[in-house]
Amino acid sequence: QVHLVESGGGLVQTGGSLRLSCSASGRTSDTITMGWFRQAPGKEREFVASMIYSNERVYYADSVKGRFSISRDNSKNEVYLQMYRLKPEDTAVYYCAEDTEGRTLYSGTYRETSYKYWGQGTQVTVSS
Repeated sequence: QVHLVESGGGLVQTGGSLRLSCSASGRTSDTITMGWFRQAPGKEREFVASMIYSNERVYYADSVKGRFSISRDNSKNEVYLQMYRLKPEDTAVYYCAEDTEGRTLYSGTYRETSYKYWGQGTQVTVSS
């Protein structure tokens, strides 16, 4: 059973930066894809960014492209989401997710249902 824990959330002013971390433990199989999603109050959870581990191909939602960056540190079993030029509309609970079965490769890395494991989320609040 993979256990994912996000950290790094907090309160930041518009234009500020944050780096979220997702630490993984309990893996018994290889990671196919790691993804970041977010859910704002009253809205559905949405895709933010993903990385396919085999080729390090990354994908971003249009709303964060050019401002957010996903990366990983294999030695620490961690994946990161660096967020720059934050906006009030980035306010949400941010979740990391892991695909160990390959569903992201044929269903898309942007689909929630492609991921088997989820963290509990970390709150990001951007003040105007």
